[in-house]
Amino acid sequence: MSAPSGNPVPSAPPSYEEAMGINMNYPHPYPVPGPGQKPDGKEMNPPPHMGQPPPAANPITVQTVYVQQPVVFYDRPVQMCCPSCNQMIVTRLSYDSGALTWLSCGGLCLVGCVAGCCLIPFCIDALKDVDHTCPKCSALVGSYKRL
Repeated sequence: MSAPSGNPVPSAPPSYEEAMGINMNYPHPYPVPGPGQKPDGKEMNPPPHMGQPPPAANPITVQTVYVQQPVVFYDRPVQMCCPSCNQMIVTRLSYDSGALTWLSCGGLCLVGCVAGCCLIPFCIDALKDVDHTCPKCSALVGSYKRL
Protein backbone atom coordinates (compact mmCIF):
# COMPACT_ATOMS: atom_id res chain seq x y z
CA MET A 1 0.00 0.00 0.00
CA SER A 2 1.22 3.45 -0.71
CA ALA A 3 1.08 6.31 1.79
CA PRO A 4 -0.91 9.43 0.93
CA SER A 5 1.25 12.04 -0.65
CA GLY A 6 0.73 14.62 2.11
CA ASN A 7 1.72 12.51 5.19
CA PRO A 8 5.18 10.93 5.42
CA VAL A 9 5.36 7.43 6.96
CA PRO A 10 7.59 7.35 10.08
CA SER A 11 10.26 4.65 10.07
CA ALA A 12 10.28 4.06 13.86
CA PRO A 13 8.01 4.98 16.74
CA PRO A 14 9.01 8.03 18.78
CA SER A 15 11.21 7.59 21.85
CA TYR A 16 9.81 7.94 25.38
CA GLU A 17 11.27 11.41 25.77
CA GLU A 18 9.78 12.56 22.47
CA ALA A 19 6.37 11.06 23.25
CA MET A 20 6.22 12.54 26.74
CA GLY A 21 7.67 15.88 25.68
CA ILE A 22 10.63 15.73 28.06
CA ASN A 23 13.39 18.14 27.17
CA MET A 24 16.76 16.35 27.45
CA ASN A 25 18.58 19.69 27.79
CA TYR A 26 16.59 20.56 30.91
CA PRO A 27 18.69 20.08 34.10
CA HIS A 28 17.77 17.12 36.32
CA PRO A 29 16.34 18.04 39.73
CA TYR A 30 18.68 15.52 41.40
CA PRO A 31 22.27 14.72 40.51
CA VAL A 32 22.65 11.59 38.38
CA PRO A 33 25.24 9.20 39.90
CA GLY A 34 28.21 8.42 37.73
CA PRO A 35 29.60 4.94 37.15
CA GLY A 36 31.09 3.43 40.34
CA GLN A 37 29.02 5.64 42.66
CA LYS A 38 25.96 4.99 44.77
CA PRO A 39 22.94 7.30 44.42
CA ASP A 40 24.01 9.14 47.60
CA GLY A 41 27.21 10.29 45.84
CA LYS A 42 29.64 8.11 47.79
CA GLU A 43 32.09 5.72 46.17
CA MET A 44 31.06 2.07 46.05
CA ASN A 45 34.60 0.76 46.51
CA PRO A 46 36.01 1.57 49.96
CA PRO A 47 39.64 2.65 50.17
CA PRO A 48 42.08 -0.24 50.69
CA HIS A 49 43.19 -0.72 54.27
CA MET A 50 46.83 -0.12 54.94
CA GLY A 51 48.87 -3.01 56.34
CA GLN A 52 46.27 -5.71 55.68
CA PRO A 53 46.44 -8.13 52.79
CA PRO A 54 43.43 -8.30 50.51
CA PRO A 55 40.93 -11.00 51.50
CA ALA A 56 41.53 -14.33 49.78
CA ALA A 57 38.71 -15.93 47.85
CA ASN A 58 37.58 -18.91 49.91
CA PRO A 59 36.09 -21.78 47.95
CA ILE A 60 32.48 -22.52 48.74
CA THR A 61 31.85 -26.09 49.81
CA VAL A 62 28.47 -27.58 49.06
CA GLN A 63 27.18 -30.50 51.10
CA THR A 64 24.32 -32.60 49.79
CA VAL A 65 22.06 -34.02 52.48
CA TYR A 66 19.66 -36.83 51.70
CA VAL A 67 16.73 -36.95 54.08
CA GLN A 68 15.08 -40.33 54.48
CA GLN A 69 11.47 -40.47 55.48
CA PRO A 70 10.96 -41.96 58.93
CA VAL A 71 10.06 -45.61 58.70
CA VAL A 72 7.01 -46.76 60.65
CA PHE A 73 7.39 -50.31 61.90
CA TYR A 74 4.45 -52.69 62.30
CA ASP A 75 4.15 -56.46 62.59
CA ARG A 76 5.18 -57.14 58.98
CA PRO A 77 8.56 -56.80 57.18
CA VAL A 78 9.55 -53.38 55.83
CA GLN A 79 11.70 -52.59 52.79
CA MET A 80 14.19 -49.85 53.66
CA CYS A 81 17.81 -48.74 53.53
CA CYS A 82 19.70 -50.10 56.55
CA PRO A 83 21.27 -47.21 58.51
CA SER A 84 24.12 -49.50 59.59
CA CYS A 85 25.29 -51.06 56.31
CA ASN A 86 23.52 -48.69 53.83
CA GLN A 87 22.04 -51.58 51.82
CA MET A 88 18.46 -51.90 50.58
CA ILE A 89 16.93 -54.65 52.70
CA VAL A 90 13.67 -56.24 53.76
CA THR A 91 13.74 -56.47 57.55
CA ARG A 92 13.79 -59.78 59.39
CA LEU A 93 11.25 -60.09 62.20
CA SER A 94 11.76 -61.53 65.66
CA TYR A 95 9.08 -61.70 68.35
CA ASP A 96 9.65 -60.91 72.04
CA SER A 97 7.24 -61.00 74.95
CA GLY A 98 6.06 -57.52 75.77
CA ALA A 99 3.52 -55.74 77.93
CA LEU A 100 0.50 -57.08 76.03
CA THR A 101 1.74 -60.66 76.42
CA TRP A 102 2.18 -60.30 80.17
CA LEU A 103 -1.17 -58.50 80.62
CA SER A 104 -2.94 -61.26 78.67
CA CYS A 105 -1.28 -63.88 80.87
CA GLY A 106 -2.32 -62.02 84.03
CA GLY A 107 -5.86 -61.59 82.74
CA LEU A 108 -6.17 -65.33 82.04
CA CYS A 109 -4.90 -66.09 85.56
CA LEU A 110 -7.58 -63.82 87.04
CA VAL A 111 -10.26 -65.52 84.98
CA GLY A 112 -9.23 -68.90 86.35
CA CYS A 113 -6.93 -70.41 83.70
CA VAL A 114 -4.31 -71.38 86.25
CA ALA A 115 -3.43 -74.91 85.11
CA GLY A 116 -1.10 -73.73 82.34
CA CYS A 117 -3.65 -72.18 80.02
CA CYS A 118 -2.53 -68.74 81.17
CA LEU A 119 0.76 -69.36 79.30
CA ILE A 120 -0.97 -69.45 75.90
CA PRO A 121 -0.25 -65.72 75.16
CA PHE A 122 3.48 -66.55 75.13
CA CYS A 123 2.84 -68.85 72.13
CA ILE A 124 0.88 -66.31 70.06
CA ASP A 125 3.00 -63.94 67.93
CA ALA A 126 0.09 -61.52 67.51
CA LEU A 127 0.42 -60.63 71.23
CA LYS A 128 4.21 -60.14 71.21
CA ASP A 129 6.38 -57.10 70.39
CA VAL A 130 8.22 -57.20 67.06
CA ASP A 131 11.92 -56.39 66.51
CA HIS A 132 13.08 -55.54 62.98
CA THR A 133 16.69 -56.54 62.19
CA CYS A 134 18.84 -56.26 59.08
CA PRO A 135 19.35 -59.66 57.42
CA LYS A 136 22.82 -58.64 56.14
CA CYS A 137 24.48 -57.04 59.19
CA SER A 138 22.05 -58.23 61.93
CA ALA A 139 21.70 -54.69 63.31
CA LEU A 140 18.50 -53.79 65.16
CA VAL A 141 16.71 -51.37 62.84
CA GLY A 142 13.49 -50.75 64.76
CA SER A 143 10.81 -52.14 67.05
CA TYR A 144 7.03 -52.32 67.15
CA LYS A 145 5.51 -52.34 70.64
CA ARG A 146 1.97 -53.64 70.97
CA LEU A 147 1.25 -51.43 74.02
